[in-house]
Amino acid sequence: MFIVSNYPLAIIFCFITMLCWGSWGNTQKLAGKTWRYELFYWDYVIGVLLFSLISAFTLGSIGSEGRSFLPDLAQAEWGNIGSAFLGGIIFNAANILLSAAIAIAGLSVAFPVGIGLALVLGVIINYIGQQTGNPLFLFGGVALVTVAIVFNALAYNKQAKQAKKISSKGIILSLVAGILMSFFYRFVAASMDLDNFVSPAAGKMTPYTAMFIFACGIFASNFLFNTLVMKKPFEGEPIKYSEYFKGGFNIHWVGILGGLIWGLGNAFNLIAAGKAGAAISYGLGQGATLVSAFWGVFIWKEFRNAPKGVNSYLYLMFLLFIAGIGLIIAAGA
Repeated sequence: MFIVSNYPLAIIFCFITMLCWGSWGNTQKLAGKTWRYELFYWDYVIGVLLFSLISAFTLGSIGSEGRSFLPDLAQAEWGNIGSAFLGGIIFNAANILLSAAIAIAGLSVAFPVGIGLALVLGVIINYIGQQTGNPLFLFGGVALVTVAIVFNALAYNKQAKQAKKISSKGIILSLVAGILMSFFYRFVAASMDLDNFVSPAAGKMTPYTAMFIFACGIFASNFLFNTLVMKKPFEGEPIKYSEYFKGGFNIHWVGILGGLIWGLGNAFNLIAAGKAGAAISYGLGQGATLVSAFWGVFIWKEFRNAPKGVNSYLYLMFLLFIAGIGLIIAAGA
């Protein structure tokens, strides 16, 4: 299987993760013009599962190092399979709430608040599980990201007051999503031998196998979580399954593309974790908050006609996020 052999390459992979995890939401915004997010989300989940299979039978099955996908799956202990599967369930619960928050509050709010919080809590959780990296730099970066989240929330609140659309629903959904999102990676990381991808311990899984089991957890749990959201939506009328099959190829493809993009980022992040460590790899990946905020502010113009002072909050948010991510990178150098 393909293995990252050095820290600089691991950082490059984490930056690709950042771009992917911060950009998949654009597909929801595109589909959202004519398609409810609950329907989009089915295609997104299919895309994630599809990419996990593609990566498992390509990068996960080539070369002489490590175990290839099928032999690795056959020898995996049920405890490790269950851990990765549970990670998928937790992620899916969080991501559905995040998708709802995107639909209500937009990319430039849902991601910085939800995924920013997930970065803060997730780095702490993953560092406890595997203490890799300089804690001073690592948690200094986390502190800066925390302040950036506060500035983003202030900007959203100020704009909402001007528009006379003061609704806390988007913020609350983002916060709950962030809390849940902070836990999923630890369960996936625990199913792998992060110290040795070349000759992983018996019963542990490679990143490619763990990602496939993780994707299966997302897909299976979607029949529960998304069904509930379709019947009891956060906004709008309930949706029937028959509406999903009325969508054309183009609208379904947009959702699948979103899942493929997120899946690529997830694969690169798990591969990088062997050299960067779980806390740093996860923390940099969740720097996706910066990317998504850029899309929301500058491309989708979600803060157009904002009142005086909002732009200052947004500029401070970007600067603090960049500084925080820089410290997280330095933590593992």
